[in-house]
Parts: sequence; C-alpha cells; structure tokens
Amino acid sequence: MCYLARLGYESCNCLIDGRKPCEVGLRYENGKVYRLVYDIQLSRPEDYLSIYQSCCNHDCKMCHSFYFSRKPVGKWMSPEDIVDVVRNYVKRITVWEPRDRATMWHASDLCMHCGSCVLRGEPGPFCPRRLEPWQVTLSEQGFGPARNIVSFTGGDLLCRPEFYTKVFELIKSEVKNVWVKVETNGYGLVKEIVEEYATAGLDSVWLDLKAFSEDVYRWLTGTTNRWVLKVPELLLEHNIVLEIVLLYIPGVVELDELGKFGKYIADIDPEIPVMLLAYFPRYKLSNREPTLLEMVRGYHVLIDAGLKRVKVGNCSVFCKTASDWELLLTLLPKDAIAG
Repeated sequence: MCYLARLGYESCNCLIDGRKPCEVGLRYENGKVYRLVYDIQLSRPEDYLSIYQSCCNHDCKMCHSFYFSRKPVGKWMSPEDIVDVVRNYVKRITVWEPRDRATMWHASDLCMHCGSCVLRGEPGPFCPRRLEPWQVTLSEQGFGPARNIVSFTGGDLLCRPEFYTKVFELIKSEVKNVWVKVETNGYGLVKEIVEEYATAGLDSVWLDLKAFSEDVYRWLTGTTNRWVLKVPELLLEHNIVLEIVLLYIPGVVELDELGKFGKYIADIDPEIPVMLLAYFPRYKLSNREPTLLEMVRGYHVLIDAGLKRVKVGNCSVFCKTASDWELLLTLLPKDAIAG
C-alpha cells in the first residue's frame, strides 16, 4: 500500500511502467535500501552538488528531466554510497556558506556563471564581484563556485522517507559543515514525514509549487496540491531553510496564479526567497515561452503582493539579444536578475 495512503493522504497514481514510482525507484536488498540515481554533478546555476534521482511521484507535463524522472534509469546507490560521493565533493568546495544561505536563490549573489574572471581575467558585466577567480571552477555544467551544499533533485520520492532519513543522518554524522538540501514538489512533505526529516538533519528545501489552483495543478502534474500548500508553514515551524520556485507558463500559470501565490506566500512570511522561472517547451507541454515583459510583470505582481525577496531566472529564455538584457536591466533591479 502507498506510504502516503497509509497516513491518510491521496496516492499519487503517477505510474511508471504500470507500477508505483516508489516501487521502481527504490530497492531493498539484504536489509538495506537503495535509490536509483541517474547522475551526480556540480550543478549550475545552483553551484552545489546535485544528486539527480530517477522516478518521480509527479508526471508533470513540463518536466525538463522526464528522460530519467519518468523512466527507471541510472545506478543503484545506498546511503553509504552517497556519503562517499559527498566526502569526495568536500575537496572541491570553494565557498563555505552559512546555513541560511543553503539555497539555489542565493547562488546568483555570488556568481553569474559567465566565466569571464577565469577566461579573460576580468569580471563580466553582471558579476556581483563577491568571489576571487580561484573560487570559480569548471564543472560539467559550466563555471561557478562549489558551495558546501548537497541537494537531492530530479525524481521526487520524498513520500518514502526510509532512504532519505538514513542518508541525511549519515551525511550529518560523517561529513562536516555540509548542508543537506532537497528539491521537491512537496507532495511527500506531510507533517509526519517532515518531522522525520527535520530530526534526521534536513537543512534546506527548494519547493517547486507549480500552480496554486488545484484543478490547474492536477492538470499539470497528475495529482493534487491540497497539502502541498501547507508545506511552507510546516518547514518554517521545523526551522528548515525554505526557498520557493514558481514557473511562468503562458496560458497556464500567468499573472492571476502568480498573484494568488504572492499573497499566499506573503501571508506566511514576506521574507521567503522566491524565484520566478521562465518556462520553456518540454516533454508533454508545447506552450510558447513567456516574453520579457510578461516576466517583468510577473515579478511586479509578486512584489506588489508583499514579497520582499523575489528574483527572476531562466533569463536566457526571454533575453535573446544584448538589447534584451539591457532592457531587462532598466526594468528590474540588478540583484533581482538571477541569470
């Protein structure tokens, strides 16, 4: 039986090859639990170690990682295997962040990932000028620092805590000063499970809220957001660092949905960091990309709702030319542009 259903919640019903995603993405062998992991990289623009997991409890129409989140691909890794990877990653770290900056949102405070300081010996036009060139390193995804954060991303099976509580506890006990983060749709973060994760050592959550209205959310993802909207308060109650990610999807999630999100988040805490990302066509959704002016209006809708810390990301989706970037700089504060 579905773990969430046993707790009294609705099962996701987002099957993979006719089976529950947790049955495909988790494995038990000789009393040990394993997770199917597609890849592990120092990711950009997040600037932390990302563990890309296969299999997910959502079937999002706009998923950008569908080729592994909706398919069982990768290698089986135990919590001990993950800890070994994290232990090796520590040798690459160039920026040691305090816990309250264990987010993707804060990464653009440090670097805009152009690599100009390394390649040309001078900062680029958007550079925050916070790092020394030696702190900017090349990874598979480009230039940037390596921050002391490890994040579980890609396919989301946080509705099944047995793997995650074990790996969180091991990282905290065996690796010094590394923050544990998850990037999640929030579906598995019900009260009972959040309490387990907080005890196990979870530091930070990137919460991808997708849509405010339940009918829109279900159409986009295949499931409900009824308890997902309670997650921000739950996390803050348990002293877990929170950032919220919203997506501007023309024809689906536009200014009305963003306005609802803005008021809802501001009523919880107007200081919660919020990233508004530009959608681009992917997987099952072929809607057009948002325009520069639509993204600017989306930013102002969130600010007008009372939010204090909003940034705009995926800017290359709507900024195609140098003049687009120049216009964006006249319409938004420089520190609100995440690149």
